[in-house]
Amino acid sequence: MVYKQLSHLLSRGLARCVLCAAGPADPDGICAPCRRELPYLHSACRRCALPLAQPADACANCLQQPPAFASARAAWHYAFPVGQLIRRFKYHRDLAAGHSLALLAAAHIRPNERPDLLVPIPLHWRRYLTRGYNQAQLLAARFGRQWNIPVRPRLLHKHTATDTQQQLRRGQRLRNLRDSFRVHGAPGGLHIGLVDDVITTGATLEAATRCLLEAGAAKVSAFALARVP
Repeated sequence: MVYKQLSHLLSRGLARCVLCAAGPADPDGICAPCRRELPYLHSACRRCALPLAQPADACANCLQQPPAFASARAAWHYAFPVGQLIRRFKYHRDLAAGHSLALLAAAHIRPNERPDLLVPIPLHWRRYLTRGYNQAQLLAARFGRQWNIPVRPRLLHKHTATDTQQQLRRGQRLRNLRDSFRVHGAPGGLHIGLVDDVITTGATLEAATRCLLEAGAAKVSAFALARVP
């Protein structure tokens, strides 16, 4: 409902840019000067989306220890002002920022190989009740509409609450996430597109991917707004 209201205002030229508050904003909610300043991720590892000087099929880390997911794409570096917009969307209920980021990202990371389903990284129910929404689910819904791909928000469940991941290294994150996901459904033979807001170390995507592959998924790709270096 909120996204529909935002789209209506933007179509009438009544909304202001979510970054500079000047306007009118473009249909994606960000004015042209601000959009040109966004830190788009043009060169990255095609396997894990790690920023690189030149695009590569696999970075050194992926060559040494390939991730379970087949590929990952992110629209931006996790840097100013995208990082601030994501935090507003994720922690401060700024759905307008999320709407703008989702629209822009959907155009920038449109999949070359179309997944059969999009599945958001789930929140544990306690965190969902505290926050009131799952930001990854809102992103997946927007990506699904833009890419014409069905979304299955309940295919993957977070059945175990885990501690905050922000200050943990990749190995610690993997241990923290071990056995925390469960599949409710039948992903057998399907190519799943996992959606999250930020890829930090890839540990969350790794744990979710392993769960989906063990349940019978044929392949998993990942899509996110931003990638941490």
